Amino acid sequence: MKPIYCLIFFSFSLFVSAQDADQVMDQLSAKENYYGEIALKIWEYAELGYQEYQSASLLEQTLEKEGFSIESGVADIPTAFVASYGSGKPIIGILGEYDALPGLSQDALPEKKSLGAAAGHACGHHLFGAGSAAAAIAVKEWMEKTGQQGTIRFYGCPAEEGGSGKVYMARAGLFKDVDIVIHWHPSSYNTANASSSLANISGKFRFHGISAHAAGAPEKGRSALDGVEAMNYMVNLMREHVPSDTRIHYVITDGGKAPNVVPDFAEVYYYARSPRRSDLVDIWNWIVKASEGAALGTGTKVDHEIIGGVHEILPIESLARVAHANLVKVGGVVYDDEENKFAKKIAETLTTGSNDPLPKPYEIEPFAVKMRKGGGSTDVGDISWVVPTVGLRTATWVTNTPAHSWQAIAAGGMSIGKKGMMVAAKTMTLTAIDLFKNQDLIKSAWEEFENKRGEDFQYKALIGDRPPALNYRK
Repeated sequence: MKPIYCLIFFSFSLFVSAQDADQVMDQLSAKENYYGEIALKIWEYAELGYQEYQSASLLEQTLEKEGFSIESGVADIPTAFVASYGSGKPIIGILGEYDALPGLSQDALPEKKSLGAAAGHACGHHLFGAGSAAAAIAVKEWMEKTGQQGTIRFYGCPAEEGGSGKVYMARAGLFKDVDIVIHWHPSSYNTANASSSLANISGKFRFHGISAHAAGAPEKGRSALDGVEAMNYMVNLMREHVPSDTRIHYVITDGGKAPNVVPDFAEVYYYARSPRRSDLVDIWNWIVKASEGAALGTGTKVDHEIIGGVHEILPIESLARVAHANLVKVGGVVYDDEENKFAKKIAETLTTGSNDPLPKPYEIEPFAVKMRKGGGSTDVGDISWVVPTVGLRTATWVTNTPAHSWQAIAAGGMSIGKKGMMVAAKTMTLTAIDLFKNQDLIKSAWEEFENKRGEDFQYKALIGDRPPALNYRK
């Protein structure tokens, strides 16, 4: 099927004329500060997953003011929403996120300085939400001007960081009538490659024992912490016997309160990842068995709760080629003198961990198909198995900055982040317009999509039928 996809791409992509593309980009550039201020407000809110009330409300108000109809609280999640403009087919969806990460706080400075907050946007989701809203509004303005038929939708997606918010939205059928979904993510480089991600299951294991004086009557106690430690030891032994691209990581969230008290409760929080969700399910079941064995061996009891679970991304090459071409047209991020000074100071705090040459913020990575690139996971993966999905990354951070770092928060809170966000907004806008104007691109994407996922595929969420874990951080 690949030659067909490439033929359609070269025949019909870049359907937006150079004049129209320049006009769309100029209109977005004129509103760069406006959208930058929205992103900065969300950066300051820094709300955790499922608690993004101010952030979601701000984006809802922004879109409603531009003529979008708003459906709030979708999928039984108070901070999830759908904003729609237009009617009929095709329906193009754009994803936006806005949740922050716990335990990370940083000022918009090139040296480490906490703001004393409980959370921070170390993954740039404030830019993700505002930039995607900018793109949805720009597409809407183009539709008004040209009389284009169809629907543009913005999906307000909460709790990507460990909460699997989009999984509940996909499970609720919110994407069942959508033709194509577009998304992006902050990064330290610019790319629109056809690449996948790791499937992920996360959960908390809670051990229950018997408290006693650790010195006066230890024989009367049964340590829940012993259960956690025995489980962790067995899982670490598993690492030799799972596929080499598996990732397993954990933190002990509760290990007791005092050394002289045998703890009657302890909890450990696990993530397991794999490029193939079929392998992941087997690995997770093995982890559960380890917890049960640990409880048996320590005289404790254990239960577990799945907190999140996401599919790997299903990349669609034909769509990725369109997005890449538009990213090249938009171009990367060019720093001014102050931003160069900021970037140089940030760079001094970073280590590469590799001798590979790193792309510059003004460069676009050459197009490639990388089915298993990257070690992260995202709930976009579930959507990509329901509807053809295309994504990109733009340089909102200084080169080599890792996600989930104070350096990412710092750059995301100043003009470097804003510039990268607008590159993403422009690229998504042009890609959506290409899809509206040339529906053969949509047809080609669906052919590739159905070929890759198989005729018998039926979407099944890894979280099962559990309700949204609105208190998953507690």
